[in-house]
Amino acid sequence: MGKHYSQLSLEERYRISYLQREGYTLQKIASVMARSTSTISREIRRNETSTKGYDASYAEQQTLGRRWHGSKLERQPELRAQVLDLLAMGWSPEQTAKRLTREQGCRVISYESIYRFIYNQIKRTKDYSWRRYLPLGKTKRRPPFKKHYSSVLTIKDRVSIHKRDKKVATRQQAGHWEADLMLFSKYGQAILVAHERHSRLTLLYPLQTKEAKPISSQLLSLLTSLPKPLAKTITFDNGTEFAQHHLLNQYGIKTYFCDTHSPWQKGGIENAIGRIRRFLPRKTNLNDISSHELFQIVARYNLTPRKCLGYKTPLETFKFSLLHFKCESTFPPARE
Repeated sequence: MGKHYSQLSLEERYRISYLQREGYTLQKIASVMARSTSTISREIRRNETSTKGYDASYAEQQTLGRRWHGSKLERQPELRAQVLDLLAMGWSPEQTAKRLTREQGCRVISYESIYRFIYNQIKRTKDYSWRRYLPLGKTKRRPPFKKHYSSVLTIKDRVSIHKRDKKVATRQQAGHWEADLMLFSKYGQAILVAHERHSRLTLLYPLQTKEAKPISSQLLSLLTSLPKPLAKTITFDNGTEFAQHHLLNQYGIKTYFCDTHSPWQKGGIENAIGRIRRFLPRKTNLNDISSHELFQIVARYNLTPRKCLGYKTPLETFKFSLLHFKCESTFPPARE
């Protein structure tokens, strides 16, 4: 039986870019990504630029451009209007395509076609307002591998993510959280973001300070309001704002920390923050954002259907888990 070769995904291209910048050899990159050295070599050689070297965003656009043979959305105005309406609500092209398929019982359009259509509009018309229809609101997507200058040695009782139960990584079990700060250009402004791994439910809390104790207190208030099975663990990066994590330990909530410079180890919250940046870019002044506006932003995120949830929404999935544990505590199993 011959080997099956799958095309590199956008996430894999970002990771190649990151590992190459970190000085990894082709062989080492291939080993880390479980790909052949020839695949990595061909990808880099094919998509290098003279000024920037290998660029993941450029590589993805080149791939999309090579596939383009016309646009279904240009031929069907009604479908185009429907797709653009959903994208304007904050849905990604993939969510839009899959939801239309689910509603109409057959494939209507592929998400690759939606991406190609938007990229082509930008390239052809030079109208960069089309960027608002992209998941991150940008023509070029920044790699998700941001460097976090950690303070590992200053975080007392820090427990490595490698000691976390392996089941957490599968996302099959509710009650495992990630937390991070969403920072803004104006000095001192930040939002605490909490993300539940199983349901993808994401919550936002504006902060008055980035000190560790108030942040842990806010997380404690959230997690202790839930049934215990929905507040088992929480994973952080190595920022000193999470140094008071032991406050959570006192209530039976286990805390874990990622390796340094490894944001993909809490990829759920990194992805969520990237999507929310569409509505709260870094230059936003939080003093101009009301509580109601912030609620609308997080509601839009949690009410958007997700492929990984079978096109249910994060809120629907989390409410099901909540109802399950409430019923379980109200009606314990009958004795035999």
